[in-house]
Amino acid sequence: MIARLFLVGVALLMSGTALAASAGSARINYLLHCSGCHQQDGTGSVENGIPNMKGRVGHFLRTPEGRAFLVQVPGTSQAALNDADIAQLLNWMVDALSRNEVPANFLPYSSEEVARLRANRLDDVPGYRAGVVGRLKEMGYQVE
Repeated sequence: MIARLFLVGVALLMSGTALAASAGSARINYLLHCSGCHQQDGTGSVENGIPNMKGRVGHFLRTPEGRAFLVQVPGTSQAALNDADIAQLLNWMVDALSRNEVPANFLPYSSEEVARLRANRLDDVPGYRAGVVGRLKEMGYQVE
């Protein structure tokens, strides 16, 4: 009985450690692959054409096009990360930078979804983003 409790405790500890490591590696991937342009806090650089994601990026999850855009934008789709790491990074990012704007029906990105969306590159990134932002404005959300 004691051995069984010990094994259950070890399993719980390991799963908690794995979850913490998962969140930690997503944050590290954000710092390595995104913060150079979007800043460590997600505020971007409007004067340099880098959008502010803080308090805004969660709104992109309100439309299929906005959700796809977060994967298909070149900084994400062309990152030297595998699909699972991209999914983990995006899930961390929307929670860390825009938790209050994430819709209640949000389903986390999966590696399969990332792989499917990543295969479709955007030809006109600014135009596509403008369309998503315009649609969100029509819905009453400000994301500039």
